[in-house]
Amino acid sequence: MKTIGYIVQKEFKQIFRNKGMLPIIFVLPLLQLIILSNAATFEVKNIKFSYIDKDHTSASRALIEKFNASNYFNVITDFPSETLASSAMLKGEVDVVLEIPRFFERNLLKEKHTEIAVTINAIDGAAAGVENVYINQIVQAYNKKIQVGPMQPSNQMGMPKNIVTIPSFWYNKTLNYKTFMVPGILVLLVTMITLFLSGMNIVREKEIGTLEQINVTPIKKSQFIIGKLFPFWVIGMGLLTTGLIIAKLIFDVPMVGNLGVMYLYTAVYILVILGIGLFISNYTDTQQQAMFIAWFFVVIFILMSGLFTPIESMPEWAQILTEFNPIKYFVEVMRMVMLKGSSFIDILPQFSKTLLYALIMNGLAVWSYKKAN
Repeated sequence: MKTIGYIVQKEFKQIFRNKGMLPIIFVLPLLQLIILSNAATFEVKNIKFSYIDKDHTSASRALIEKFNASNYFNVITDFPSETLASSAMLKGEVDVVLEIPRFFERNLLKEKHTEIAVTINAIDGAAAGVENVYINQIVQAYNKKIQVGPMQPSNQMGMPKNIVTIPSFWYNKTLNYKTFMVPGILVLLVTMITLFLSGMNIVREKEIGTLEQINVTPIKKSQFIIGKLFPFWVIGMGLLTTGLIIAKLIFDVPMVGNLGVMYLYTAVYILVILGIGLFISNYTDTQQQAMFIAWFFVVIFILMSGLFTPIESMPEWAQILTEFNPIKYFVEVMRMVMLKGSSFIDILPQFSKTLLYALIMNGLAVWSYKKAN
C-alpha cells in the first residue's frame, strides 16, 4: 500500500505542479459543456422562407401569413418567377420556396382540392426532413382553419369529424433539447479527458527516461498500474461532479434519480476508460502516437454511442458493434438515471457489461506493461 501511495502522490504532484495543466483538465471541459450544450441541437430554426404567389387572393395571403407567424420560418421575400427563386436557392439565400398556383382559392371553394409546390434545399438531408415536417404541420393547420372559416360553403351539413390527440410528454415535459443533450455531452467530456490523460501517462515516462528507473525497482506491475490510474480516476469523478452542478445551475437539467447510482456506475466506467488509455500507452512510444490512437477510438465510440444519432437507425452490423462500445452504456445510464429516475436494478444490464469491460481492459493494461522483473 505504501508503494501505491507513493506513486499516487507522485502523480498528483506532477499534475498540480504544472499550472498550465489544471485549466486544461477542469476549465476547458466545463466551457465546452456550456458551449456544446447550447450549440448541439437537432432543432431547425430561422429557416429562410420565400414564396411565389400566382393567385394573389385572400386564401393565398392567409397561407403565407401562417408561415410568417411561425417561430421556425423567416419569410425573406417573394419571387415573381421560378427562375429567380431557383437562382436565390442556388446562392444559398433561401432554404424553402413555396409556389402557390393560379386558381388556388377557386379550387379550394369549388373542388375542395388543390396542390402547392414546395422546393426545399436538401443538401442537409436531416434538416430538410425536419423542414418538410414543419411545412406539413402548417398546411394541415391551414386546412383545419378553412374547414370552419369564411370560405366554407353555407350549406355545409355539420362540422367535419376529427380525432383530437392529447399528448403527454414524459421525462422532458418542456421538450427542451438541452435536457436530452447535456447528460450526453457530460459523458463525452469525462471520457475524453480521462482517456487522453491516461493514454499519455506511461508514454511520458518513456520519453523522459524515468520508466527504466521504475522497471528496476521491486514495484509490482499491478501496484504501478493502480498508482498511475487512481489520480485520473479522482479527476474523472471530480469532472462529473462539477459537470452535474453546471447542468443543474445553468441548464436546469432535472436529476430525478439517485445520484449514488450514477456515481457508482461512473466509478466503474472511468476504470474502463483508464484501462483503455493505459493499454494504449503501453504500446506507444511517444505522446503524439498515444494521442492519435486515443482520438481514433474515441471518435468511433462517440459516433456509435447514440449520443447524436439513434442506434436504432444504424445498419444492423453497426448495432452489433455498439454492444462493445462503453460510451453507449454510459450515455444510456446518465439519461436513464437523470431524466427517468431509473434505479440500480434498471441499469443492472449496463452495469454488468461495464464491470466486465473494466476487468478485461485493466487486466490487459497490467498484462501488457513490460517490466523486467
